[in-house]
Amino acid sequence: MSRSEEFERLRPLLFAIAYRILGSVVEAEDAVQETWLRYESSATSPTSTKAFLSAVVTRISIDVLRSARVRREAYVGPWFPEPLLADPYQDPERSAELADSVSMAALLLLERLTPLERAVFVLREVFGFGYPEVASAVGRSETACRQLAVRARRHMDLGRPRFEADRRERAELAARFFDALRDGDVDGLRELLAADAQMTGDGGGKAPAFARSLIGADNVARVLAAIFPLFPRIDARLEPRDVNGQPGAIFRDRDGKVGGTLTIDVLGGRIQTIRLVVNPDKLGHLGPVADAWAVAREVKQVRRPNA
Repeated sequence: MSRSEEFERLRPLLFAIAYRILGSVVEAEDAVQETWLRYESSATSPTSTKAFLSAVVTRISIDVLRSARVRREAYVGPWFPEPLLADPYQDPERSAELADSVSMAALLLLERLTPLERAVFVLREVFGFGYPEVASAVGRSETACRQLAVRARRHMDLGRPRFEADRRERAELAARFFDALRDGDVDGLRELLAADAQMTGDGGGKAPAFARSLIGADNVARVLAAIFPLFPRIDARLEPRDVNGQPGAIFRDRDGKVGGTLTIDVLGGRIQTIRLVVNPDKLGHLGPVADAWAVAREVKQVRRPNA
């Protein structure tokens, strides 16, 4: 097998590692491409190509994350990961576990870790690398990596909800949610939302977004019912899709351009959190991006007769 063939075989895994470390599709793709360039120009003949390339992409991702942290500190409004529609890395025996590790909630928990803790957690806890491989990848001793893993697990466990919905429950709840959303059914939406449900958006200062999170089932339900049923009147639509391994949707304008994504977190049989990503910089990998400000103006115009 040639180097290029071997690399392409491992590309899905390398992307999966990089995305979980970085929370960015574009940066993960760049990290994978840089890994290929280094591998192509290297005279090394590794015993394990998988271990070697995983180590390279991890080191690159750690360096990128360190610089990205500085930019995220100055980010306008809440920062969410770039939405991912499909994780290219497939492992049927661990598909549910891998999907949960790429959820918006999990990636936001990973943001609390240091870059080294995050890399160790991803390699060890998500992909099951042995400590010798993890140590080689992050340039630390096995003992240090074990300590990093313990700290990372502790942080992640503290932030995770105690009860998580199974995939079928989430899918059924999501179907009911989108039906109620389409109909503008305030009562139906309220029944599906947790009492302390939150809805928040990531516009990055470049698209319309909530100035602050909406909190409470009644507040969230009323805003959803007031806005989303108007989309068909401007020839826009919500396209239900799994986003980051969770129930969600893509918003498209009349030309099919992407205006944003929506994801829901389910806890205790209710929707706990709704996250919207509308920053155009985070949507380009999904296709042509809509003019969110123009869409917002159209929505405002069709609301006026009923105001």
